[in-house]
Amino acid sequence: MALQEWTSIFKIKAKKLKQEDFWCLGFDENLVPDCPNMGWKQYIRNTCARFKCTKCGRGWPSNRVMVVFHMCLTGGIGFVKVRCFRQNCKMCDKAPMETPSISSENIDILLENLVEKIRMKCYHENLGRRNRPNISLDVKSPHEPAHCEACIQGICTRS
Repeated sequence: MALQEWTSIFKIKAKKLKQEDFWCLGFDENLVPDCPNMGWKQYIRNTCARFKCTKCGRGWPSNRVMVVFHMCLTGGIGFVKVRCFRQNCKMCDKAPMETPSISSENIDILLENLVEKIRMKCYHENLGRRNRPNISLDVKSPHEPAHCEACIQGICTRS
């Protein structure tokens, strides 16, 4: 996943936050959903992405890709940790979990919604808005819980 793309989009979106505060974003594959560190807030969001098996080369789209954000603002410095949940190939035996490839448009939507949540959870602003929806992909087969890291951990939205 391209950290540079995420951080550059986040930098633009974070301009809506309190100007004297500094915010940074980074990936953390060890982030545990529903267990933010003390003083941290959580935001979990579903998005759409593509995957490619490193074992057989097969690719597939998914409209059920969970992304977890943990955020904290302390002394004018804000931190955001991101974890995108993976999926593996249903055709390969013992296939590795693959990192999602999320389109720039959906990264933009995720981060716009994240900044809204930061404003609500860290700055206690009452925005009264709903999340901007993702751009869905054309998916031909149903979601496969046995091949979804988020389902395995019990946080995937299958409805």
